[in-house]
Amino acid sequence: MAVQRISTGSPLEKQAGYSRAIRDGDWVHVAGTTGYDYAIMVMPDDVGQQADNCFKTISAALEEAGASLNDVVRARYYITDPSYADEVFRITGKYFGDIRPAATMVVAGLIKTEMKIEIEVTARVGAGG
Repeated sequence: MAVQRISTGSPLEKQAGYSRAIRDGDWVHVAGTTGYDYAIMVMPDDVGQQADNCFKTISAALEEAGASLNDVVRARYYITDPSYADEVFRITGKYFGDIRPAATMVVAGLIKTEMKIEIEVTARVGAGG
């Protein structure tokens, strides 16, 4: 199977030279995803809304690759302030409470000040049963 490249249509993907996701065989690698609402290109101020938007974008990319959140085996969360952790955990629990992938959360600076969270995942098609 050829590598499948998936795009959200964000101008940054072409400018920075990356794909939202890559499917390589049964593996799907979703790039770090921030909280933009790509339908209207707006970044909400609330970290919980940003996290929710991340999951919506990730879910759509996985679906295009023939996978779903149920297939996620690894998640990485990057937040810009440790005080965001509890709110982010509320959102990650909403999406991954029963899936429970291996996960890491790191406090780090992101490339734009309005970005409070970035999420990247790896999935294996069929892992969710």
